[in-house]
Amino acid sequence: MKRAKMPDGGILSRRAVWIVAAITLARAVALWFGRTDLFVDESQYWLWGQNLDLGYYSKPPLIAWVIRAVTEVAGSDAPFWVRLPGPIFHGATALILGALAARLFSGRAAFWVAVTYATLPFAALGSLLISTDTIMAPFFAAALLFHFRTIAHGRAGAAAVAGVAVGLAFLAKYAAVYFFVGAALAALFVPSARISAGNTAILLGAFAVTVAPNIAWNVANDLTTLEHTMDNVGWVRDDGWLGGLNPAGLTEFVLSQFAVFGPVLFAALLVGYLRPGSERMRALVFLSVPALLTVCVQALLDKAYANWAVAAYFAGTLIVVPLLLDRAPRALWLSLAINGAVAVLLPLLTLIAPAPVRDGKPLLARYLGRADLSREIIAAARETGGQTIVARDRDILADLFYTGRGMGLAIHAPKPAGRPQNYYEQIYPLPDSAGQVLLIADRAPDCGSGEVSATRRFDAERGAYAGRDIAAYLIPSDCANARP
Repeated sequence: MKRAKMPDGGILSRRAVWIVAAITLARAVALWFGRTDLFVDESQYWLWGQNLDLGYYSKPPLIAWVIRAVTEVAGSDAPFWVRLPGPIFHGATALILGALAARLFSGRAAFWVAVTYATLPFAALGSLLISTDTIMAPFFAAALLFHFRTIAHGRAGAAAVAGVAVGLAFLAKYAAVYFFVGAALAALFVPSARISAGNTAILLGAFAVTVAPNIAWNVANDLTTLEHTMDNVGWVRDDGWLGGLNPAGLTEFVLSQFAVFGPVLFAALLVGYLRPGSERMRALVFLSVPALLTVCVQALLDKAYANWAVAAYFAGTLIVVPLLLDRAPRALWLSLAINGAVAVLLPLLTLIAPAPVRDGKPLLARYLGRADLSREIIAAARETGGQTIVARDRDILADLFYTGRGMGLAIHAPKPAGRPQNYYEQIYPLPDSAGQVLLIADRAPDCGSGEVSATRRFDAERGAYAGRDIAAYLIPSDCANARP
């Protein structure tokens, strides 16, 4: 039987490349002048990069490797360098998706796909804060590109590259497995989206070789990352649907996607799911919908964060742009205006922080005040002559490691009573033999003779810790390890 081929279209124009490059450069400049602290996850990813490994407590390792590579080349661990991969990776994703749109549709569609992706709200936010979604993005897009090349030409080399790309996406975020779900569904229901058994084996083999070190690490570390993932899913640990459904959570998640992907585009995507039209569109729908549908189920059973379905929007962008170009080109311009305004507003907020203020609280409060508190804690440790700081709060620990880098301080989490609940309990548990330590806590500890008096209370009037009564307590390490 003659193999059906996906048609090749035009090429990605230089104009699209220059526009994406200009957006990427502008975002890098905004990062340079940004006034926000690293968020707790960003600081943790940086710390992982200081302890290179094949896997980590809650995520696969690629984000740590990327941050370490960039900061080593730059010779600096400043927030700018930690975050710089963000705009670069999203810019690369825009160009890769544009190249795929040129193959599947036309040069005109390719231009609009590249520009549309570059201005998506989640791409704008991911260019300001480094995240696993951002690191996954170009590799997931590359997997789509080379998968469709395999469909079109049947070349083993393209299948191998697709497998490696999915593997790298998986090493960034395990949500990359949605690629296989979508590709399998497309092959089942869209004859022209199938690849040969040999190329399927090559793709799967390349993927397996790429991810094997991380799988081996997980097996050797009691499936730590899988355990954490199950904690996040929630209903797997609890009563599941027996504990009752959460329609409000589902509604909140679905509404959040209008902000993640943009209101016009998300509405158009839902239309595209229902009325895909051509076989190419049907294949893209199957490559997009599993992530969104799965997370909707998760939201109904327990809870889901807004970014959990980002994997749906790589193929999703390739659905909505040709659809709007064909049926409602003015809506595409409207979408570009709305998403473009968001793409400008988000970096602007980081430049003028702590303004604006609402109800006496900075709008970006969760990204402010973290380094200031860490510096106060470090100063308190110096004043008391202590070299060991202990904190139960993951947010405080994350920034202490980052802000306190190179200062010769020992930083620990209390020793866990059972399975570690975070990376700090897993890798930096406090030994009982550590002697006197400076405990940072919201509540005074009781070491057997009543509550211990604070040696210092910290200013947490504004920023991430506003409203909290955080203080330092000089106590023995065995008391710090006692469960509160």
